[in-house]
Amino acid sequence: MDNFHEETKYVLQNNDQAAAAKLAKEHLENLDKVPLTIAVTGETGSGKSTFVNALRGLKNSDEGAAPTGAVETTMEPTEYLHPDYPNVKIWDLPGMGTIKFTADKYLKKMEFEKFDFFIIVSADRFSENDAKLAREIQNLEKKFYFVRSKIDHNIIDEKRDKKEFNEEETLKRIRDDCIQGLEQLEIKSPKVFLVSGKDLNLFDADDLWKLLEQELPEHKREVLLLALPNISLDVINRKKQALKDKIQLYALASAIGAAVLIPGISIAVDLAIITKFVTECQKSLGLRAESLKRLSEATGVSMEELKAEIKSPLTGVKITTELVIGVLRGCIFVGGLMAAEEGARFVPFIGTPVAMGLSAFSTYLALKYLLKSLGDDAQRVFAKAMGLTDAVSD
Repeated sequence: MDNFHEETKYVLQNNDQAAAAKLAKEHLENLDKVPLTIAVTGETGSGKSTFVNALRGLKNSDEGAAPTGAVETTMEPTEYLHPDYPNVKIWDLPGMGTIKFTADKYLKKMEFEKFDFFIIVSADRFSENDAKLAREIQNLEKKFYFVRSKIDHNIIDEKRDKKEFNEEETLKRIRDDCIQGLEQLEIKSPKVFLVSGKDLNLFDADDLWKLLEQELPEHKREVLLLALPNISLDVINRKKQALKDKIQLYALASAIGAAVLIPGISIAVDLAIITKFVTECQKSLGLRAESLKRLSEATGVSMEELKAEIKSPLTGVKITTELVIGVLRGCIFVGGLMAAEEGARFVPFIGTPVAMGLSAFSTYLALKYLLKSLGDDAQRVFAKAMGLTDAVSD
């Protein structure tokens, strides 16, 4: 990332717009390929497979979901691709204490070196096996996090059994108990998060993602954020900002077409780039048709009610260049700039640099406009599904 910024700064200082545009295009292509490999492990019945499915935005009953059950269903390390981000791989690892994988063979069998970080899941207090696993991960200088799953079940039980119930105090007591138990097993400053695998929008899940964003390398941080299911309005806002930060790259890359003195090529390149960005926004913000359907099924809010919150014609449909053109026709400022760009390219001597600048600027304005409309849709839809108010913010 730092090398890219330095190279871009250098070529721009030398007024080499074509080189800067080429660098931006290559950098975007590289970002699409950044791998993120997550390991989820825990003892039998801990809820790790449910957690794996939740990370992928799936329910246990969905096609392609990791199998779940009361007995150990993961007997071999199993890779699951994210349905929208194939570069994100989530591994469901068998528990360290299973019969097939004894402790002395576990680490070698699981190939720990290939994972970016580990999530150790338990439905109850963490065990000696969990602590031993954490120490081995630490020896490899990898990050690990403890997730206490099925917290929703604990809350239901506490409400039923106690006359005076305080959810915040109950959560603190469970968290402190987990931390103390791990410290007794010689884990220093354990990071424990209380999570419901079936409802990632509840409890400590958002705190876990924020910490991961802080501790992962920058290029992997963005991959995790954009692939994460929408679990809160804050996550949606962070996604919007990450996508907004990429707009300059897309805009700069669009200047490549303006350097080609063939009528229509520049606008065709611009539209292809805009379509790609809109598709990425739709995918990350949970606005594809299948994503909306999963949200409806998970929350019980009908598709009709969710669709009533949608204002952008780019939400919940397949993105095509023709559709993007139709939406941009309503943006006079973008259309005017594109027309000016096409004309400027054929002015002798100064035409190409001016056209490249206009191409980048018109694409930049178009992307900002489209991201704003899609981001607002994502907030409204999520708020409706979760029964929230005042969802849309800049």
